[in-house]
Amino acid sequence: MADPTPKVLLVYPKFSNVSFWNFLETCELTNAKYPAPPLGLITVAAMLPGDWPVRLVDTNTEELTDDQIDWADIVMFSGMISQQRHLLNEAARCKARGKITVVGGPDVSSHPEMYADVDIRVIGEAEGVLDEVIAALRSGIRSGEFRAPLHTVDVTTTPIPRYDLLDLDDYLMINVQLSRGCPFLCEFCDIIELFGRKPRTKMEDQILSELDRLYEMGYRGHVDFVDDNLIGNKKSVKAFLPKLVEWQRAHGFPFEFSTEASLNLADDHEFLGLMRDAGFFTTFVGIESPDPDVLVAMKKKQNTKRDIAKSIHTIQSYGIFVIAGFIVGFDNESEHAAQGMIELIEEASIPVAMVGLLTALPNTQLQRRLEAEGRLDPMFGVLEKDDDGDQCVSGLNFQTLRPRKDILGEYYTVVDTIMAPESFFQRVRNMVDLLDPSGPSGDLSRKMIVKDAKHLMTFFWNATTKRPDLRGHYWRLLAYVLRKKPRAIKHALYCAALYAHLGPFSEYVKREMKDQIAFCEKHPDANATEVYRRRMGEGSFGTEDTKELTAAE
Repeated sequence: MADPTPKVLLVYPKFSNVSFWNFLETCELTNAKYPAPPLGLITVAAMLPGDWPVRLVDTNTEELTDDQIDWADIVMFSGMISQQRHLLNEAARCKARGKITVVGGPDVSSHPEMYADVDIRVIGEAEGVLDEVIAALRSGIRSGEFRAPLHTVDVTTTPIPRYDLLDLDDYLMINVQLSRGCPFLCEFCDIIELFGRKPRTKMEDQILSELDRLYEMGYRGHVDFVDDNLIGNKKSVKAFLPKLVEWQRAHGFPFEFSTEASLNLADDHEFLGLMRDAGFFTTFVGIESPDPDVLVAMKKKQNTKRDIAKSIHTIQSYGIFVIAGFIVGFDNESEHAAQGMIELIEEASIPVAMVGLLTALPNTQLQRRLEAEGRLDPMFGVLEKDDDGDQCVSGLNFQTLRPRKDILGEYYTVVDTIMAPESFFQRVRNMVDLLDPSGPSGDLSRKMIVKDAKHLMTFFWNATTKRPDLRGHYWRLLAYVLRKKPRAIKHALYCAALYAHLGPFSEYVKREMKDQIAFCEKHPDANATEVYRRRMGEGSFGTEDTKELTAAE
C-alpha cells in the first residue's frame, strides 16, 4: 500500500551560467545568490496535501546533496528549456537512489518525449491536473503522463505560494503572478501555446494576500509581476491597479514593482499613471525589430504603425524605464538590420537591450513552419551541454535563407556597439533625462532613504572594490544623476548594477560569434546541424578557426 504521507522534495534545476538573464555578477554586488526564486514550484508546494512534508532545493543557490535526496520519497522538478540538461541529470541521480521522480513545467509541456526517463510527466498547468497526480501517487501508481486541460485552468483557485520555503535574502527580487496568457500571435513565442491567447487573471484579493504574506514575512524591496503580458487583460488589471495603489499606501510602499508588457502599454496613459502610482519602476517590452516588414512577417503587427522610440519615451515619462527585447535572424531582414536596431536603441534611450538570435522553440508556429519547409535543425530543442540554452549564442537552430555568417556578423555589430560601456552609460544618462520619477519609485523621503540605504551602500562598496574597471562609470553616473535628477537615482543604479553582468556577458557573446563566423567562413555550405555540432563539440569552435579570422582582421 502506498505511503499516505510521502515526503516530497521540490528541486529547481540550474540555469545556464552563461545567460543574459542570470545576472550573477549583479547578484554578487548586492550580496544575493540568484535573481529570482522558483515561483512555479513554491506554488505547487502550496497545492500538495497539507500533511505531506515538503522541502525545496533551488540548485541555483545551493547544491543538491545525497542526504536531501535520501530524505524524500518523491522528488518533483520543474524547468524551462535552458534548465533541461541539469534537470535530466538530477532526475536520473534521484531515480538511481530509488526515488519517484515527477517533472512539470514549460519544457516538458512543450516536448514531453525529452523526459521519457522521468517516472511521471505533468503536462500543462498544475492547477488543472495536480489533484489527479496526487490521487495516482496515493493509489500506488508510480509512472505515467498526466495532462491538464489546455488553456482553461481557473487561476482564481491558485493558492498563495509557499514563500516560507525560501530564504528571501538569497534573491534580488521575489515574484508574484497576476495573470497568464497573451492576446497576440507572435510566431516565435511559446507563451500563447502554453497558456493561450485569452489572459486569465487572479482575483484582486488573491494577489493582495500574496503581498500580505511577503510583508508579514518581513520582505521589503523588489517584487516582479511575472505575467506574460501585464496589459494582456487590460480591463481586469486596470480595475486591480487602484487596489494595489491603496495597498501600497497603507503599508508605506514596502515594494517596488517590475513586470513585462507589450508596447501598446504606451497608448493608455491612465494605465501608465496607475502603474507609476503603484510603484512600478521598470518593464520589459518585446520590440524585436524596428523594421515594419519584419514585424508583419513575425506576426507582431501590434508594434507596427507606431513610432517605437516615441512609445518608449511615453512609458519613460511615467517614471518607468524600459528593458527591451530584440531578435536578429528573421528571413526578410535586410543587410541594414544591425544599423536600424542600433539607431532605435540609441534614439529610444534603452539602456538594457536583450538582443538574441532567432530561435525556434518547441511547440511554436515558427517551429511548425520551419519543419514544414524542411529547414529545422533535427537537434532543435535538445541541449547537449549543461551551459547551453541561451539564444544569445545558440540561436539560429534552422537553415537560414541569408548567409549565416552575414546574420552572425550583424548580430556581433549590434552587441559590440550597444554594450560598449561608453554607449551603455550614455543611454542611462539619456534615460534619466527622459524619466519623470515623481511617483513612489523616486521617493527620496527619509523613510524611503532609510529603507534603501543598506542596498545602496552594499552596491557601491562592492562595485568600487570588486569592479574597479567600472568604478569611473559608476561614479560619473552617480554625480550626473545627483546633479540633474536625484529622484531617478534608483533607476540609474539598477541599470548600472545590471551592467556588472551584461558587460562581461557581451564579451563572451562576441567571442562566441567570432568563433561561429570563422567556422562559417571556412565552411560556407555548412547546415544548421553542422554548425550546432561544431559548437557543441570539445573546445567549441575556438582554436584555429578564430585564430585565422583574427589574423585576417
